Amino acid sequence: MKTLARFIQNKREELGLTQKGLAISANIPLDIIEEVEDGKALFLSVTVRQAIAKVLKCEPADIKQLEKDTVSDIVSPEIIESLKELILNGAGGLKCPKCGALLDTRIAKMYDLEDNLILHPKAHCTKCPFQIHS
Repeated sequence: MKTLARFIQNKREELGLTQKGLAISANIPLDIIEEVEDGKALFLSVTVRQAIAKVLKCEPADIKQLEKDTVSDIVSPEIIESLKELILNGAGGLKCPKCGALLDTRIAKMYDLEDNLILHPKAHCTKCPFQIHS
């Protein structure tokens, strides 16, 4: 079975790029590449997908078909929004709404086209495939 992690890693290695090299070339944070290749990020934003595809010389659709949106099938949008707010407000020790295990959370800092800071709450379960992406 082909996974997003394997696909990105194989394409990157075919081009002779390191994770850092891909991150720099795509102008995205290294931790995003690390999370994808570690299998922690299963869904990418449109801009990240397009940037990675351009550097890896493939179509964004090739990447999108391997992504898994594990949030929408599992938990109500209200719970997801509540968790996002808690993450942005610095709450720790959050539990997975699916299995009750600890959530590994972080806040991704990105900038829009006008150089305004945008904060994106991120989380993934330490036990099951649940994750929050924005």
